[in-house]
Amino acid sequence: MRLHCALIIAALLYAGNAFAAPMTVVEARGGAARPGQRIESSAAITLHEGEKLVLIAPDGRVIALRGPYYGPALRGSGSIQDPRKALNALLALRNERRNSIGAVRSATEAAKLPEPWWIDISRPGERCIRLNDKVIWWRPNAEQADSFAILPLDRSWKADFTWASGQAWMRAPRVAELESARNFLVRQGRRELPIRLNVIANGVDEPIVVAAWMLEKGCMQQADALLRKVQANLESTPPTETDP
Repeated sequence: MRLHCALIIAALLYAGNAFAAPMTVVEARGGAARPGQRIESSAAITLHEGEKLVLIAPDGRVIALRGPYYGPALRGSGSIQDPRKALNALLALRNERRNSIGAVRSATEAAKLPEPWWIDISRPGERCIRLNDKVIWWRPNAEQADSFAILPLDRSWKADFTWASGQAWMRAPRVAELESARNFLVRQGRRELPIRLNVIANGVDEPIVVAAWMLEKGCMQQADALLRKVQANLESTPPTETDP
C-alpha cells in the first residue's frame, strides 16, 4: 500500500514544472497526434482550421486547442505541485461536470461503483475501458438471479448472460462481436439501455490523468470510483513537510 501511495504521489509531483511536463492526448482531430500520446507542455503545437487537440496535464487540467493555433501545448501558470490540491481541483471539475446539462440525472442516480473499470449495465450512458482489457459487467443489486443480453445498435446479433443470485459482476467472454462493440444496447426484460464504450489508451496509468480522461468522456460514475481510491490513498499517507 505504501508503495502504491508513493507511486501516485510521485506521478502527481512530476507536474512540478509545467513547461517540462508531459501532456497526454485524449482526442485528436486532424494532424499526426493520437490518443495516449505524450507531448511536452513546452512543445510547439500547430493546428490548422478544423483541427482539434484535447490534452490532459499531469494535475488533471483538460486543455482543448482548436485550429488555427500555433504555440505551446500549455500556456500560463504551472501545474499544481501538491497532490491534495491536484485532487481537489479535479473534484471541483467533477462537480462542475455533474451540474452540466445532460449530466445531472446520470450523475446523481448512479450507484457507487466498487471498481473504476467495471461497467454498470443498470443505466445508460458513457463508459470507459482500457484498450485490450476484458470487459467486466456489474450490477448494483445482486440479490436475485437475473438475465440480460448485449446487442449492437442494428440488432444483428445477441449475446445472452445470466446472473446467479448474489453475483454482482462477471467477465465478458472473448467473443469477436463483443470485442469490437463500442456502441451497444443492454436488454433487461423490456428495457433497452444504450451504452457507449470509450477506450483509454494503454500506458496511461497516472490516476489523476485517467480520472480526468474519464470525466472528459462523460464516464462520471467510473471517475468517482477512481477519485475515491486516490483520495483514500492520500488520506492514508502522512503529509510531507511541504504540505500546508
